[in-house]
Order: sequence, then structure tokens, then C-alpha cells
Amino acid sequence: MITTRSTNQPAALLPAYAEHADSYDQDTSVHDRWRRSLVDALPLQPGDTVLDVGCGTGLCFPHLLDRIGPSGAIIGLDPAPEMLALARVKVDVHGWTGVNLIEASAEEADIPGLADAALFSAVHDVLQSPTALDNVFGHLRPGAAVAAMGGKWPAPWQLPLSLYVRSLHASYIHDFAGFDRPWRLLERRLDRFHVTEVALGSGYLVTGHVPTAG
Repeated sequence: MITTRSTNQPAALLPAYAEHADSYDQDTSVHDRWRRSLVDALPLQPGDTVLDVGCGTGLCFPHLLDRIGPSGAIIGLDPAPEMLALARVKVDVHGWTGVNLIEASAEEADIPGLADAALFSAVHDVLQSPTALDNVFGHLRPGAAVAAMGGKWPAPWQLPLSLYVRSLHASYIHDFAGFDRPWRLLERRLDRFHVTEVALGSGYLVTGHVPTAG
């Protein structure tokens, strides 16, 4: 395992990713089936390199490693040292090799090489940042697969569900800008783009591929 650290961290990390890191896995365990669905949406092969953008405590790692095998590699980016410390423990305990943890925001991470795929699991703020996406997409090979999943506003008439969605996500994002179509910036960058709404319209799974030359 390789761990690197950015010298420039975001000014304010949300408490859910800092003070509450120790309870994050338990607090979000109900969403693990969606994490598996997200990984399964990527056409991964043994030996692939995957960017896990906003990897947190590494909850997607076991699902990814099932697909890419011991010859594959995961590059996990996250700005919260408390979250990455827990990811590091998992990597050490399970003896996972080929995992490179980078303590930095997606905007500032020094990402090595080119990856075959990228996933964005419940990282709304990242998806709303052109700078973050520029950095990530600059390290994806032509034709690389991309998948993202997270929360969104349901239909306006579903007020009780909207209130629940707000309470569920408020601790994990800086604001709800773009929460009606969180994938809007991704859509502009991907070919074969597809959106599936889930959980009565309160969540989404999107997939696509980085354009190839010509």
C-alpha cells in the first residue's frame, strides 16, 4: 500500500467526514447494496486500475477487488485524514495489495498515471466541481468507464420523501446546488451516458465512457 498526502487541504471538512468518521461505516451500512451496484456497473477486468474518488473509509474496496483481482490497482482519493486512516486499517488487516491512498481533495490530488475506470460514490460536492472533474478525467485513459451514484431530489410532489432526503444528506454535502440533476457535469464529459433513477427517484446511478480519439 502507498499513501501520499497533499500539502493543501480544503478549508473545512464536514463533521460527517471528520469527527464522525469512526461511526461512518455503521451509519451508512444500509447503502452497501448500492455500493455493490455501483461497482457492478463498471465493466472491470482483472488487472484494471480504478480511481475511487472520495473513497472515504474504503467501503467500495472489497467490491472492486473482487473484480480486478490481485493484479489490479485501486487509487483512493479522499481529503479527510480520519476517513483514510480507517481505510488504511482495512487495507492492512486484509492484506490488500495494489491500493494507493491519496490524502487530498479531488481538485488537488496528484494522481499517478492513467486509470481504466473511475467511480464516484456519494460525492455530490465533487460532482459539482469542474476543477475536480478536470483533474480526475485528466487521469483516465480514452474509453475508460465511469460510474457514479448518490442522492437526488425526488419529484416535487413527494414532499415527505424530499424532507427525508434532505435530512439524510445534509451532513455529507456543503449545499444542495445541483441536487436535482447531480450528474449534469458528468454528462457533458461522457459518451454512452445512461441515467437510472433508484429509490423512488431519491437516488441515481449513472454510467458512461470517456470519449475515444476520433
